[in-house]
Amino acid sequence: MAFGISCGLAVYSGDFLSEAVVDSNVVTLSSEAPLVPEISAGTPARLARAWLWLGVMALIGSGLLAVLLVLSRTPGIQDVFPLKDLFRAALVVHVDLSVAVWFMAFAAVIWCALGRSGLAWLGWSGFALAALGTALMTISPFFPGAEPVLNNYIPVLKQPLFFTSLWIFAAGMSLAVLRALITTWPHRFLGEPLRLGAFLGAVAAFLALAAFYWSWLLVPEVEGTIYYEVMFWGGGHTLQFQHALLMVVAWLWIAAALARPSAASPRAVSVLFLVAALPLLAVPAIYVLLPVGELPHVELFAKLMEWGHPYMAPLILLGALSLWGVRTLPAEPAKSAFVASFTLFALGGVLGYMIHGVNVVIPAHYHGSTVGVTLAFMGLAYVLLPGLGFGPVEGRMALWQPYVYGGGQLIHVLGLAWSGGYGVQRKVAGAEQMLTTLPQKIGMGMMGLGGLIAVIGGLMFVLVCLKTMSQWRAQLVEKVEKERRA
Repeated sequence: MAFGISCGLAVYSGDFLSEAVVDSNVVTLSSEAPLVPEISAGTPARLARAWLWLGVMALIGSGLLAVLLVLSRTPGIQDVFPLKDLFRAALVVHVDLSVAVWFMAFAAVIWCALGRSGLAWLGWSGFALAALGTALMTISPFFPGAEPVLNNYIPVLKQPLFFTSLWIFAAGMSLAVLRALITTWPHRFLGEPLRLGAFLGAVAAFLALAAFYWSWLLVPEVEGTIYYEVMFWGGGHTLQFQHALLMVVAWLWIAAALARPSAASPRAVSVLFLVAALPLLAVPAIYVLLPVGELPHVELFAKLMEWGHPYMAPLILLGALSLWGVRTLPAEPAKSAFVASFTLFALGGVLGYMIHGVNVVIPAHYHGSTVGVTLAFMGLAYVLLPGLGFGPVEGRMALWQPYVYGGGQLIHVLGLAWSGGYGVQRKVAGAEQMLTTLPQKIGMGMMGLGGLIAVIGGLMFVLVCLKTMSQWRAQLVEKVEKERRA
């Protein structure tokens, strides 16, 4: 089979396992370098812990706002509680916390965990700015003048405090990405696939941030949603490559931590990561060759997503084979997250080809895809927590959390897709939804039920993390002392 993928991926002989040295974070073959590099003590571990805390805090805020969003669109409840005015402002901050902040914070966790030591000042400066920006963003809706603009990718509140928070957060992430580009560069370019995947994710993040800055400089400011739509269009599309690359890094890391590393050689996996990242070469070309913000520029970025799918497909297939390899293992939280992640991401991809017009099939598509990424990051968090010095992830809540969250999101996504087929429009709430037929009401009822279940699943993840992160093991004291001397 191409790229050295063995047809017997799911079959692991006793000899193979006897030659593998496995712990919760590292899988090492006797003749190979570690497939999952051990998290270095000192700056990498401390920074990874800090970014994980920021991500969890962002999810807490996003989850609280998600309750209001679901209630404001659920038939029956929307007529009892007048939440329409709050819906739009809550939607802006919910999306920014659950997508922009959570995804970028966990990306930084991966970059720090896989990266080398050094440049601590750069890492901590980036974290401090990102944390400050997140805090200001969270409180901005409670200040006057918070006019919501529901553009794609990074919706905004037309308010000085919100824009200040966004700039501060972007500055912090720029420093984090700069450090990641330096520290995750693999010494053996085709011999460290996960580190290469993390590096390519940092390249995608760098190009996305550059696209945001470039658009801000060149797009003429006009009134209305279209200005923000165009300004975030190129960078938002580019960020999807970062999320997808790091999602596969998480999948392969989880499989390796479960003692089922990919049967493909490190060189083959590295080549697949490089192939998946090839469409990123088009990003600077589009900005250089086409006027920013004009129709050809916008259309070409939309086409880039379509053209980029075939390049990512072999890497997704490798993830599917890794999932097949863990199917016989006992139930574990990370395995549950892997299963749920792949299911939702695949569903989101299928729905992307079913979009016709402007309706709730669009949020069904991106909810499926982004939830797939979120679940991959949740599963990797379960793998990383012990290696970062926290307690082990145990208990039935951790085991079932990915299925509760993923199952709720599955119902939510299917409800949106069903309603979109009957013409329900996106980004509206209350009476504006015009739910006049029984199928429309059934679909949006599914959306509401699934959303509430997903909120419970998200809360379960936060509780598992908070419980685990509060259980500092005795060996952590020794690790901290070593870090101080490092």
